[in-house]
Amino acid sequence: MIRTILAPSLAIGLGLALGLGVAGGAVAAQCGNGPGGFNTWVGQFKREAVAAGIRQRTVDQALAGVTYSKRVIGYDRNQKSFKLSFDQFWARRVNNAMIQRGRSFIRDNRVMMSSIEQRYGVPSALVVAVWALETGFGSNNGNLPIIRSLATLSYDCRRSEFFTAELMAALKIIDRGDMRANEMVGAWAGEIGQTQFLAERYLNYAVDYDGNGKRDLMRSVPDVLASTANWFSRNGWQRGQPWGPGTANYNVIGKWNRADVYKQTIARLASEIAQ
Repeated sequence: MIRTILAPSLAIGLGLALGLGVAGGAVAAQCGNGPGGFNTWVGQFKREAVAAGIRQRTVDQALAGVTYSKRVIGYDRNQKSFKLSFDQFWARRVNNAMIQRGRSFIRDNRVMMSSIEQRYGVPSALVVAVWALETGFGSNNGNLPIIRSLATLSYDCRRSEFFTAELMAALKIIDRGDMRANEMVGAWAGEIGQTQFLAERYLNYAVDYDGNGKRDLMRSVPDVLASTANWFSRNGWQRGQPWGPGTANYNVIGKWNRADVYKQTIARLASEIAQ
């Protein structure tokens, strides 16, 4: 089955108008439910990306040889961990060693963490809790080619508009020089780096905290933690206020990840690390 996703009248995510919204009135690429039309979709999408202002060379290099991933579609259809109870999820994802490591990191990097906390108003314990839960302090960022994952999910009809915007954002990151396409390796849904920013989030919230001229969420711990704090700050975090259930800051945690067990786990882990 192939159906056409027409461009939204308003911008998606990044403010990049797709399909009928791009210059020249291009027709939006057709989504599909299987690999049959993928190559045709890639050709259509390339034209959209160039019309949206991304350099032709970037588009061609990033999407050269890209293929449909049945593995990614399988992951998309089989998300079971968020169906666990909080106790089950906590037991599976958190242990005392993680809590102790978080505390030790803040203690051993007090100057950096104090600087980040002062600038963004987000507690060190909360930022480190996110880092710990997302990738085990950067130890497991994912090993799938992000451009391939995003192209597959953009073509797939289930959430085509959302992931098309994410693919556009990923190309924009490459186009501005923060990363090369072959460096973009991450989780199955296109999450990038040590706190698993989606591309749109990376594009809009990543900061160059170590001052080397790049927003590097793959290798630079200062960039990773400051960018995470920046996201929370700009999404409504209230400086100096609690973050437990029922608070405004707990609702901000819910914006990071809407799954109830996930926001509960971040909040509790942050509280444990803060002790």
